[in-house]
Amino acid sequence: MKVVQFRSAYYQAVGLLEGEQVLDFTRAYFACCAARDVPADAAAHSILHMLQEGLFCADLFASVRAFIEEHRLGPQLTVKDAELLAPIPRPPRIIALGLNYAAHAEETGKKPPKEPIFFVKASTAVIGPGEPVVCPRRVGRIDHEVELAVVIGIEGRRISRRRAMNHVAGYTILNDVTARDMQARDMAASQPWFLSKSFDTFAPMGPCIALPDEIENPGSLDLSLRVNGELKQKSNTRDLIFDVPELIHRLSRYLTLEPGDIISTGTPSGISPLEPGDVMKAEIENIGVLRNPVVAEG
Repeated sequence: MKVVQFRSAYYQAVGLLEGEQVLDFTRAYFACCAARDVPADAAAHSILHMLQEGLFCADLFASVRAFIEEHRLGPQLTVKDAELLAPIPRPPRIIALGLNYAAHAEETGKKPPKEPIFFVKASTAVIGPGEPVVCPRRVGRIDHEVELAVVIGIEGRRISRRRAMNHVAGYTILNDVTARDMQARDMAASQPWFLSKSFDTFAPMGPCIALPDEIENPGSLDLSLRVNGELKQKSNTRDLIFDVPELIHRLSRYLTLEPGDIISTGTPSGISPLEPGDVMKAEIENIGVLRNPVVAEG
C-alpha cells in the first residue's frame, strides 16, 4: 500500500494512494472504529502523529481497506480534489548521507568513504509534490539529488543489522537539493554542510510513503531524476555503499532513532545545476514520481 498526506477543500487527512486515486483513510478509519465499537485515535489525521502513537502499521491499513471494500465505500471515500502534501511535512529529523554511491564520490573528486558520512538537513526545508524549489539569491550553483528515504516507524537504539528492517515504516523519495558552491566552501574550511543543505524548500519529499509490502527489497530499486525531461541521474540502490540495514545499525549506535525520523540514503552520480524555470522529476521504482518546479527567489 501507498499512504499519503493530502489536503482537500475541507481538511487535511491521511489517504491511500491507488493509482491516481486517493481514498480518504481517515474517514474510513473512524467509520470502521464506530462500526466495530472500538475507540478511535485522533492521530489518524496525520501520518506523523500515527507514527508517534504507534498507529501506523500495515495491518491497520489493510484492515481499514478491507472495511472499505466490504461496505463498498470506495466511491464515497474517493477524494476528487486531493492535493498531495509531503508525507511528513515537519519530520523530527532528516539524517542524510554523503557520498554513499561510489560513482557520485568519483564525480565530486572524493574517495568512497570507509564509514558512513551522516549529516542533517533542517526539517523546515521540506516541501511536497508540485511545490517550487526556490533558488536563493547570490548563493551560486544549486543542484538536485534524488535519494531513497527511509521512514522510521519504531524507536530503537543499538539496533542490530538483522533486526534493522523491523524499525522501518516505509519508504519515500527525497530530493536533497544542495547549494553546491556554498557546500564546497564549507568543505574547504572543514565546516559542516548544514546550511548549504537546509535552505527553505531544499527537501522536496513524496509523493507517498510506500509500505514495506510494496518494496520487497530496498537494496534493488531503480531511481532516476530528469530535468525538463532530460535524464540526469540513473542508478539502482544495489550501488549503495552502505545499504539500509547497515545505515540503521550504524546510526543507532550513537543515537536513538524515533518514529518519523527520515534517513535519506544518498544520491547517485549525475548531479547538475538547476535554473529558475526548470522542472525536476525524481522517480523511484515502486514508490512513484516526485515533481517540483524551480523558481527564483522573489
